[in-house]
Amino acid sequence: MWLSTRFKGVVAVCLLCVLCAAPNTATAVVVEGRSSTQLLWFNDIVDSSEQVKTAQYLRASISGIDSGEKISIQVYGKLDYDVKHGGELENRLYFFYADYKGIMDKADIKLGRQFVNLSAGSALVDGVEADINKIGPVGIVLMGGRDVLFDEEKELASHLYAFGAQAYLMGARMTYFDISYFRTYDYSDLARDIIGSSYKQYFFDVVKAYANARYDLTSESFNEVLGGLKYFPTLNLMLTAEHYESYPTFDSTSIYSVFAVDKFKENLARAEYTLAAWLDISLAYSHESFGEGGHAKLYEAGLRLRPSLNMTIGLFHDKRWGYPGDLDGYKVYAEYSAMGKWKAAAGMDYDAYARDDMTGRETARKYWASGRYFFSKTISSTLRVEDSVNVNYTKDVQGRATFDVDF
Repeated sequence: MWLSTRFKGVVAVCLLCVLCAAPNTATAVVVEGRSSTQLLWFNDIVDSSEQVKTAQYLRASISGIDSGEKISIQVYGKLDYDVKHGGELENRLYFFYADYKGIMDKADIKLGRQFVNLSAGSALVDGVEADINKIGPVGIVLMGGRDVLFDEEKELASHLYAFGAQAYLMGARMTYFDISYFRTYDYSDLARDIIGSSYKQYFFDVVKAYANARYDLTSESFNEVLGGLKYFPTLNLMLTAEHYESYPTFDSTSIYSVFAVDKFKENLARAEYTLAAWLDISLAYSHESFGEGGHAKLYEAGLRLRPSLNMTIGLFHDKRWGYPGDLDGYKVYAEYSAMGKWKAAAGMDYDAYARDDMTGRETARKYWASGRYFFSKTISSTLRVEDSVNVNYTKDVQGRATFDVDF
């Protein structure tokens, strides 16, 4: 079945609310979206056996439901079938919600399966999100519902729930600030309890400051901190300085919550410069800390060339040494487009690495090519094939062919 029995009730409520809220229908309902039919082939990661699957993706937006054009429905999901081994037709529903904007000119409400993102946490939920955004200088977001988790084939559980609230600053020019709270339950047991905040500020039109933080109330620690500055003195140059910290925390109901972990830290400096209309240059350096004396350094350099309006060539190099191993990597690719009818690209990745002092130096290579052809403005087809050669595979060919229709 396309919809699980559990989710049929949510869908029915969505549609009922839409019908009740829109007694005066609009003159024309508009349906827009994309249908993507795909064929995928690859090797199983466990036994290296050849796999072939087909997938049908559908993304649709339905508007014009009411005369005020305030209500829309968003749908996104897929069907999956194992061509080689048969079996049941698998399904996965990512989004299915009704979006009602401007309720009493005060709030926007989404009801159904949707992705909700707060600075304190995010979740795919069967539930509701209300954005109360016209009550003064502060807007408020309230959300809650069943927390939806997937594995490769199905939903994992039906006993997870997520709730949250966020207050954000409105009407401030060149400034954004919010503070939020996010909580999840496993059955009736508290799994996560997090406070978060996000901040962005522009100064003198040439400097952007930004910061994000999440504090885990259960473990009494910051599990994520990000702060940085971007400086763009000219249209051709952007300089970035950034600090990031991550301290892994787990659901309090998980056995992993009792394991000892180390904090990860990274300091990054990056420069991106458009030297000419045909050349971009990027340079970056970062220092990483893994706790207990583990450190690493990473340099990155890149060139992006545009010898013509239809062609782009990229050349990149990164070098890393320290804990837990060394890496010397290269990447090259080329893209070409002709009159909008077709586009082609090809590239190669090459990495030489040593995992630690106890292993020798190993290499990994990946070769890939892709193309896209436009039959019309709304119909196109793509093909991508890649082959990986590394310590595990002397040949690992996989690919994807798609037929896309926009409507």
